[in-house]
Amino acid sequence: MQQVGETQPTVAQQRVLDAAAACFGERGFHGTTTRDIAKQAQLSPAVLYVHYPTKEDVLYEISRAGHVAALEVLRAAAARGSTPTEQLGELAQDFALWHARSHAVARVVNYELGALSPAHHEQIALLRRQMEQVTREVLEAGLDSGEFAVANTSLTALAVLSLGVDVGRWFKTTGTWQPEDVAKHYRELALRMVLAH
Repeated sequence: MQQVGETQPTVAQQRVLDAAAACFGERGFHGTTTRDIAKQAQLSPAVLYVHYPTKEDVLYEISRAGHVAALEVLRAAAARGSTPTEQLGELAQDFALWHARSHAVARVVNYELGALSPAHHEQIALLRRQMEQVTREVLEAGLDSGEFAVANTSLTALAVLSLGVDVGRWFKTTGTWQPEDVAKHYRELALRMVLAH
């Protein structure tokens, strides 16, 4: 049997994942049935089980893919800056931008973790620790260079990441702000948190 998350999804699998993300985002994991997902994907429930044995497997694949994407956003942003200040600014801005542009999936990725099995939850926790490590390394470099003044880099890394994660909870495309506006503002907020005066 194929292990969920080991390969890129097929076209049919992606239909299931997109449908499930929409359903989970609207009704929550526990409020969504496999029939709801199949109907949204315009597939029969039997076909859905061919691709993913359980509804939890579907949630895991959505969560895994979302966390992998967010981790890559952080790594690419941190690699762009030439100083810790630039790196943290890029990181905070791009992370917030990803959560604003992908807000529907981001809500599922970040707020349905409690529905994952212990084994799947641990896989996601590993990705989240890697995200924290990327951010913490930038903060530690800023401390070493004298650009930042923070007492606890681990807590500060979580605070910076939490800013971006929360965008997925409240952002709406019909709201006042564009994703780019939010991202720019969050860049400024993250830098104000850490810059030495």
